[in-house]
Amino acid sequence: MTNKIALVLALLIVGLFVLDGMVLHWGLPLLFGRQMLHFVEWVSFWR
Repeated sequence: MTNKIALVLALLIVGLFVLDGMVLHWGLPLLFGRQMLHFVEWVSFWR
């Protein structure tokens, strides 16, 4: 992955979170946090 592609992906993700916070109100940070919690629990099960 080149630096340009990584920068574009990072800007898209940050832009999505900003759009969610100002317009969409989907609660993406909370949804993402919950999914990460489930993922961490799943990974710790396999440890």
